[in-house]
Amino acid sequence: MLNIDKVAETADMIVNGYAFTKCDSRCRVLNLNKPNCAVVLSEEGEILETTMDDIEVQIVKDYYQRNRFREILC
Repeated sequence: MLNIDKVAETADMIVNGYAFTKCDSRCRVLNLNKPNCAVVLSEEGEILETTMDDIEVQIVKDYYQRNRFREILC
């Protein structure tokens, strides 16, 4: 079972309930309010895997693009 507290504690960045965690050359993103919704992004912000709908993916990609240079995600 997924431990939401641990995901939030180890995240590199949290924006509006989305936990962004850098892993190798990828970024894993988990919706902390709906943990069955997740996406894996490349460094460029391209979708590699997802369980999110198209609208939520676009929201997450926008957060990623706006914040990746400010945080450890780049």
